[in-house]
Amino acid sequence: MTRRIVLAVVLAGAAAFGVYWWLTIPSVISTVTEPAYTPNLANGQTTFNAGGCSSCHAVPGQPDRTRLGGGLALPSPFGTFYVPNISPDPVDGIGRWSEAQFVNAVMRGVSPSGVHYFPAFPYDSYAHAKREDIRDLFAYLKTLPPVSGRVRDHDVPFPFDIRRNVGIWKWLFMDDKPFTPDAARSAQWNRGAYLVNSLGHCAECHSPRNFLGGIVASQRFAGGPEPDGKGWVPNITQKGISDWSEKDVAYFLESGQTPDGDSAGGSMVAVLRNISQLSGGDRGAIAEYLKSLPPVDGPPRPKKKTEDSGKS
Repeated sequence: MTRRIVLAVVLAGAAAFGVYWWLTIPSVISTVTEPAYTPNLANGQTTFNAGGCSSCHAVPGQPDRTRLGGGLALPSPFGTFYVPNISPDPVDGIGRWSEAQFVNAVMRGVSPSGVHYFPAFPYDSYAHAKREDIRDLFAYLKTLPPVSGRVRDHDVPFPFDIRRNVGIWKWLFMDDKPFTPDAARSAQWNRGAYLVNSLGHCAECHSPRNFLGGIVASQRFAGGPEPDGKGWVPNITQKGISDWSEKDVAYFLESGQTPDGDSAGGSMVAVLRNISQLSGGDRGAIAEYLKSLPPVDGPPRPKKKTEDSGKS
């Protein structure tokens, strides 16, 4: 009887491990049948700005947003992630990457060595991008200055440091279906929907997350705490910006100025450095889409602590 129990336990464990291994296999895009492609560098630059690449990958503390040597620290409940070097440097950056490796990194979150990237990299949004946009982005990045210097490893404790487990996270939360235009909407609305939900990855910051770090789908775009716990990201559904017109939203994306005369702060400042470089048509498309979002209640914002007036 004891032997049977042990054998059953061993078999169950082997089966469970097999399922785990199967679920966590990195999924990549096959490029065997990719046709010959002539990149559009102008579109690559637009993709670069829409995707906010320099917001995270530019070397901190210097003004040149094209020096993509990385190094920015991204604190989170799961540890601190350090943004990598994506300059064309052949040693420390992506200078030796193939186009296929880049596409799989951006759209599937899989490194050239075949391991999962942590979802601090918003590939679950980039997965909805057009393949041509990512190929153009790769060509554009190759025109930027190489920056030497390897970024330090992430500071992520066990068990979150096990990259294989990211495969489970992807299985639970990642939707890699391509963006599908809504035939009932205008071309401008669809352009805005595409930019917001794919390249712009707006939901990554403007949505609350569950205890595993997945976006709470029912509160998408409804705001929530900053990943580092030190601030609050606003609700950008009609619950939060109902008083803003489309022109107000478009002007904010260009200038950082709100309708009441205030200005953007925090991490949004870096985001706007990129979005402000987009065409007026693209900013208008984003505004039209955002203004179409129905009102959604987000998580309650904690009240600010006030000092006890009775204490001196």
